Amino acid sequence: MEHLFGIKKENLIENQSVAQLITEAVRSGSGTLADNGCLVIRTGKYTGRSPKDRFIVMDETTKDTVEWDNSNLGIEQNVYENLKQKVMDHIADRKMYLVKGRAGADPNHTLKLNVLCENPAQAVFASQIFIKDNQRTGYDADFTVIAVPSLLAKGAEDGVNSEAFIILNFTERLILIGGSLYSGEIKKSIFTVMNYLLPEKDILPMHCSANMSDDGRTALFFGLSGTGKTTLSADENRQLIGDDEHGWTDEGIFNFEGGCYAKAINLDPVKEKEIYGALKFGSVLENVVLDDQSKPDYEDDSLTENTRGTYPIEYISNAKLDGQGGIPDTIVFLTADAFGVLPPISKLTPEGAMYHFMSGYTSKLAGTERGITEPQTTFSALFGEPFMARPIVEYARLLGEKIERHNTDVYLINTGWTGGRYGVGKRMDLPKTRLMVQAAINGDLKNASYRHDRIFNLDVPVHIEGIPDELLDPKSQWADKEAYEKTARELANGFIKNFNRFPNTGEDIVKAGPSQG
Repeated sequence: MEHLFGIKKENLIENQSVAQLITEAVRSGSGTLADNGCLVIRTGKYTGRSPKDRFIVMDETTKDTVEWDNSNLGIEQNVYENLKQKVMDHIADRKMYLVKGRAGADPNHTLKLNVLCENPAQAVFASQIFIKDNQRTGYDADFTVIAVPSLLAKGAEDGVNSEAFIILNFTERLILIGGSLYSGEIKKSIFTVMNYLLPEKDILPMHCSANMSDDGRTALFFGLSGTGKTTLSADENRQLIGDDEHGWTDEGIFNFEGGCYAKAINLDPVKEKEIYGALKFGSVLENVVLDDQSKPDYEDDSLTENTRGTYPIEYISNAKLDGQGGIPDTIVFLTADAFGVLPPISKLTPEGAMYHFMSGYTSKLAGTERGITEPQTTFSALFGEPFMARPIVEYARLLGEKIERHNTDVYLINTGWTGGRYGVGKRMDLPKTRLMVQAAINGDLKNASYRHDRIFNLDVPVHIEGIPDELLDPKSQWADKEAYEKTARELANGFIKNFNRFPNTGEDIVKAGPSQG
């Protein structure tokens, strides 16, 4: 007997607990257990996402709504059909693990998911990263993911770029993932789906973390890798709503996920005690090396710097388990400016918030990537451009409308350098940055006095309790004031040059950015 994409009934493994799936993963050789109980898997050639291998099917649903660019590569229907048939043939006589989950903690805006995995370790991942939906009967779902890492495409012969392929079909509501065992492809494919569908409902999808105070004040934290998003949003005095993906309705915000997918490289049991403690039985470690005693070596990057730990959000002691929060009182954009010229904290107008949301600025540091010897400006619109299927300005306009409607405060916080660029100045002191964040999210800066930064067109508070006033003025921290001016203008021009790629943006947003140097 056959059902669900032609999989034989005896080959469809469903309704298994996480413990059962872990047992199956170890038994099958898909993973091993660390001494802390984590399931440890190696993803082989692909230790991160493969953006050049991710495609969206171009059809009547998507042709006029997707922003076709380097982040959203189109694929023709016939190419999709060919690969889909290969996937169907591949799973016809293969054991497949079915995980039923949901994306979206708000019951009014949730997607029922079926995730079919040939690898039981990936089934563990899917069980822990999505909201569990084990009580759902039948196979009806809003979206289905089929993950078959052992199926390799033939590159150009199959109309794709390599042996790996990630294909999203919004009409059939089906995602095909082949050739890659990196579990982040499953997670981010569903994130892309939410990012595409929700704006039609006037809901803003966001690549951010979120927490909430005991009195219901909600804060959002946006930031690219290395800016401190995870560290600064982890606050033992506030409940964690989620660490990565959220939606904003007119009633509040909601987490898309039921778990967390944290970077594990150089994980510190003191500074990141919540994450460290969450890595236990039921959690998954990707590409983390084990020592002779099966103890994870979080400093070992021999397989990749992109080591990951996945765990259900209930493993975090102060998690808000319903995954929902109120209307955001405060939004924090985090940037690590390695040029040392951005103020450590600035308050943004609604137009300025849209500008910096579309810019998504941070710096790549010397030594972090081969060939980089000087800090380099990096822009990723919406702080997550690779996952945003619609035109960038659509998301920015949604943000602007919501922060104006709800009087939400938005701050730009520089967690990077002060007193000079990287190699000359020093990194912002983390405790002082925490004080600035606290002042922002507690509402202490609502009625503060501000000075205007003429180069970056930013409003900078002149005093924050516990912070030396001079630290709030980056120019005063530079010994060479002319060098500061020159470097600041160079970065301002970098913003302007990047923003030129948004030619149809309103003048009100453009004027909210840095001035021409």
